[in-house]
Amino acid sequence: MTQSSDTTSYKDIKQTVLRRIRSGDWPPDMLLPNEQELAVTFSCTRTTVNRALRELAEEGFLERRRKAGTRVLSAPQRQARFSIPLIRDEIEALGGTYRYALVSSEAQPAPDWLAARLALSAGQQVQHVRCMHYSTNTPFQYEDRWIVIDSVPQVAQADFSEIGPNDWLVQTVPFTNVELTFLASRADATVAGFLDLPEGEPVFTAERITWLQGQPVTFAKLYFGAGYRMTTQV
Repeated sequence: MTQSSDTTSYKDIKQTVLRRIRSGDWPPDMLLPNEQELAVTFSCTRTTVNRALRELAEEGFLERRRKAGTRVLSAPQRQARFSIPLIRDEIEALGGTYRYALVSSEAQPAPDWLAARLALSAGQQVQHVRCMHYSTNTPFQYEDRWIVIDSVPQVAQADFSEIGPNDWLVQTVPFTNVELTFLASRADATVAGFLDLPEGEPVFTAERITWLQGQPVTFAKLYFGAGYRMTTQV
């Protein structure tokens, strides 16, 4: 049964496809009709169909291969999803009052370890920004960030005295890929001083790299104060 193009949305298509998978109408390993056929069935555009199928693939229900088509997976592949809000939103959601403080911001050649990590050329310039985020007056996060100037030339004129580098990047440049790494590290003298911890104390640490169309944009190392909690959904 077709649906009116006035009411069909990608969410409608997702729900219908999921219902057919879960009911067994579209069993595991079944090859779905192509996008054009589904667009006719749902009386909508291929773009709408593509978005629905793409999201279902990202959620682990479908496998999509170029030229091979879209197939129902034999078992949904559950994936952990991390919610990474802006630090201001995270603090305010916990009932705190957000406060930001710039520590330093300077252009410099990328250190060797960073050049290797981001595949930068020798001596390539980066903007090194360090800042603190507080919940009311309690240290919440120490941010140590490098922004690739060739990828974001506007950063040379950016003023981080009132706005954090992450907020500024969100407003200034998009990204297409993100790599996240979570680890426990020990606070060196600098981190311990900013987070008001004993030196050598284990701290929750996140490393975040973003790219735009294959070009590295920024590398950030984020250190969180005592009691920080991250929740994932599967």
